[in-house]
Amino acid sequence: MATASGEEGNAGSYKCDLKSCKLGGTIDSKDARADVRGYTVKATPDFLATWDDDGVGVFHMTCWETLSDLAHSSKVTELCNKERSLVLEAEETAEFHQSMDCVLADASRIANMIKESKYPIAFTGAGISTSAGIGDFRGIHGKWTNQDKEKDHGNQKAGKSKPKRNTMSLRPTYTHEALLKLIEMGHLQYVISQNTDGLHRLSGIPEDKISELHGNGFVEKCEKCAKRCVMNHNHRFGPKDPKVPAKKCSQCRINHRTGRICPDTKCKGYLMNTIINFGDNLEEEVLGSADDNARKADMVLTLGSTLRVSPANSLVTKGQKPVRLVICNRQTTPYDDICERKDPSTKVQLGCRVFGDCDDLMREIMRQMMDSAELEEWERDRQKRMKVYDSKR
Repeated sequence: MATASGEEGNAGSYKCDLKSCKLGGTIDSKDARADVRGYTVKATPDFLATWDDDGVGVFHMTCWETLSDLAHSSKVTELCNKERSLVLEAEETAEFHQSMDCVLADASRIANMIKESKYPIAFTGAGISTSAGIGDFRGIHGKWTNQDKEKDHGNQKAGKSKPKRNTMSLRPTYTHEALLKLIEMGHLQYVISQNTDGLHRLSGIPEDKISELHGNGFVEKCEKCAKRCVMNHNHRFGPKDPKVPAKKCSQCRINHRTGRICPDTKCKGYLMNTIINFGDNLEEEVLGSADDNARKADMVLTLGSTLRVSPANSLVTKGQKPVRLVICNRQTTPYDDICERKDPSTKVQLGCRVFGDCDDLMREIMRQMMDSAELEEWERDRQKRMKVYDSKR
């Protein structure tokens, strides 16, 4: 079983890295756990945990809480200063997984929320694509995490980066397909995404049902007539016309032109990629559609986002009041407390906060949304859908 970090024991289990673990030392795949990463450090015998050479550890949730409490204690503890520093840094990007029992209970509740909502929408981030093989940004091995550690500790202590996957080889995950199925069943009205990997559109979500806030690596736009073209290749690949001159963007200083020409023979403008880089403004039309749908929403299903990028993150609380927000992500977000708020009149919790993998949650939600025969057929047909995806890449 793949794991974000740590040492695997028997199939489907992990070794808890707290030396004094009182739970048997083994973490079952269904148990609550924390995957954490500090920085590359040479461990000493007085360390309370067994950290690997990359500063990574896997713990029962309660064992990690024990370490965290010691690191924040104002009293003298058995935690040495060197390991205290390691724990405090690991807290910043720690990834949490609820027990499967908790996930099952939350999935049942979320499914009921979706059924009862009049205008539920989804908001997605990089975390829904990690199971497809694409890296995230703020995970324990994420792009920004690695950059921060290199800046603070130097290249030798920044840790190992996961190899990059060619976006041409990526295919929609269970979560991508589940969102499309919910749209087709009439249970989901719209998707707002921060992702640029093109997997939502590849899964079959119609253009009028999604706002890709940060662009799509497989969609190009004519800078003259604004026509959008869906490509079967990433904007970095494909045939290029040597007659197309490069042009640096005045905002991000990057050349957006792809080297291709508008297929409209009456236009013949230059095609640009639709990727939003740092410094670029979001496209007004895309953001406007996202904002319109966010304001209509009476429930927001947020999947795989740490909700730390603006103005995208503000959309999850723009809907009907009181806000009914669901978040599934391995890491904490600035909006977690909103999920825990209660209805003033009924005292019932309005939202739901799930720590774990989006695919695990969505599998359980779909079991609540579909009858068993329909679900079995839909899941069995995934292999057929994969062939369709392959034909489009």
